[in-house]
Amino acid sequence: MTLTDLRYLVALARERHFGRAAERCHVSQPTLSVAIKKLEEQLGVLLFERSAADVKITGIGRQIIEQAERVLLEAAQIKEIAASGKDPLTGPLRLGVIYTIGPYLLPRLIPLMHEMAPRMPLIIQENYTARLTDALKRGELDVIIISLPYEEQGIVTQVVYDEPFRVLMPAEHRWRTSKAIEPELLADDQLLLLGAGNCFRDQVLEVCPHCRTSSGLQRTLEGSSLETIRHMVATGIGVTILPSSAADELPEQNALLTVRPFADPQPARRVAIAWRVTYPRGGAIDVLRKAILGSTLPGVTPVT
Repeated sequence: MTLTDLRYLVALARERHFGRAAERCHVSQPTLSVAIKKLEEQLGVLLFERSAADVKITGIGRQIIEQAERVLLEAAQIKEIAASGKDPLTGPLRLGVIYTIGPYLLPRLIPLMHEMAPRMPLIIQENYTARLTDALKRGELDVIIISLPYEEQGIVTQVVYDEPFRVLMPAEHRWRTSKAIEPELLADDQLLLLGAGNCFRDQVLEVCPHCRTSSGLQRTLEGSSLETIRHMVATGIGVTILPSSAADELPEQNALLTVRPFADPQPARRVAIAWRVTYPRGGAIDVLRKAILGSTLPGVTPVT
């Protein structure tokens, strides 16, 4: 049994298809198939149930695959430990960011990271929190930027900043004369939300509990991204809630939009970075946090 065999095993478990798993491992399909069959013979158990339409993991196969993932992660950290002993700011940093942070932070963050750590390029993945967490645990990502609350075993978190929410409305909306918006007013208008499963949607519904009722949700429209929702608001179809990083500069860019803060106490989200407790490149994490704080996102308050 070799690490290569384990990589083939994990790839097949994730892809559930011999051809795609072989492509992922940059080998031919027969090479991967023979290696999996040989591994099953060595272990004396069936790891996969094969059919023309599907590849299913057996019960014992699932346990072995989980152990293989842990072995590969530990083996990969040997190189990371060696690299950190030389220079923690040399070599790629695999960064995950949730969808409602990435488009607004990354354009500011990347130039700073290049300036502070020019030999540490970023490999970036945008995704939902749950998927970023899975990738972090598997060792496919080194650090992720998420919104709290967040708690996972074996994962360290560090708060970076607090970000208030804003109300985005059409420029001629009746609320434009108000200096601040009371949250309960949102239930009286057409509210645009992200789709189910997005943590920012849940945070918006916490701001306006009345919008959770069936009649309130019937008055909502959903968008696939904050940018899509912003464009919908510009057409005059309704209002939405955005984080300040996505909202505060919009009126300067689009005369069809107006932004207002919430009345005190203003609702906000707390943004943090998270990484595996065993990740050895602490210097890289420190530089990332400094660069995020140096990005000076509109409206945010650093947490030191």
